[in-house]
Amino acid sequence: MSITIRLLAVLQAFFPLGPWPSPLTSAPIVDLGYSQYQGSVDTATNTTSFLGIRYAAPPLGNLRWAAPQPPPTTSGVQQATVQPNLCYQAPGGSAPTTPFESTSLTAGQSEDCLFLNVYIPGSEVVATPSGGLPVVVWIHGGGYISGGAVGTEGTDLVLRANHGVIAVSIQYRLGLFGFLAGEAVKEVGALNAGLLDQNYALQWVQAHIRSFGGDPTKVTIWGESAGAGSVVQHLVAHGGHTQPPLFKAAMTSSTFLPSQYNYNDRIPEILYRKVVNGTKCGSNSDTLSCLRAADVNTLQTLNTNINLNGFYGTYTFVPVVDGTFIVERPTVTISKGRLNCV
Repeated sequence: MSITIRLLAVLQAFFPLGPWPSPLTSAPIVDLGYSQYQGSVDTATNTTSFLGIRYAAPPLGNLRWAAPQPPPTTSGVQQATVQPNLCYQAPGGSAPTTPFESTSLTAGQSEDCLFLNVYIPGSEVVATPSGGLPVVVWIHGGGYISGGAVGTEGTDLVLRANHGVIAVSIQYRLGLFGFLAGEAVKEVGALNAGLLDQNYALQWVQAHIRSFGGDPTKVTIWGESAGAGSVVQHLVAHGGHTQPPLFKAAMTSSTFLPSQYNYNDRIPEILYRKVVNGTKCGSNSDTLSCLRAADVNTLQTLNTNINLNGFYGTYTFVPVVDGTFIVERPTVTISKGRLNCV
């Protein structure tokens, strides 16, 4: 049985599928309060996609290694028809190139990358009589250093679910931009910024998915590899007591769970010092402020080289125990039976 068919069975068990919108040819416009977005209709599949919806402010300057902030307000209608730039990518240890063709690795990359895509059945954005369709939020994998929304075709999920589900694929900060740790980051920044991005995207779903015909009380989070590892992190976030709840069900595929150090353990501090030294910020009394002012190309070069110099097949920048969002190692929280929405 394929993974998508199994998913449909799970969704039907959790959330009986109601009627869905009838097909139209006009591209709908959704007003999110801070921006209006116009999607594109695929009449061949009777689906509508909204690509590159900004869910948080650009994490630039002082927002580097900071918790995500609300997106800026824009005027006019934004066209949601083009895949967003990926967050900056990096290779795995001792692997400067991939032997496989990959669309995600050839797409544009930017530090301004906190976007998500929404895929809905039909072309009319309305809620069903039962209150809205169930929602699947996909968290991409890639070892916390690569991947993005562009590598996920949400239309396929909508079709396999017989037009009975809404799919959302999210992007989050990767590599040193998303998972730089250390005492200095804890003091004046945000640890696990990439996980906080995911959490913020899930909050966005709760606030806005009704505008697309979805039911925020019927959200399933799903991921593969590091995306599945991220799902585990959200299951144990805040010690299993995230409030208000952000999802009702969770699924994982090929879960990647690397060693999860405390934020100020030896290895995270060594990595922080490598970044500081590589940007010539070592003599600065406030090293994180210096890093926030550093040229992004310098940081991306470090992002690539530090990962390349890692042990073969390993990934260097990964989630840590931060004492706030991830209060202890996930296996400890799981052993206590403290899980969000289970």
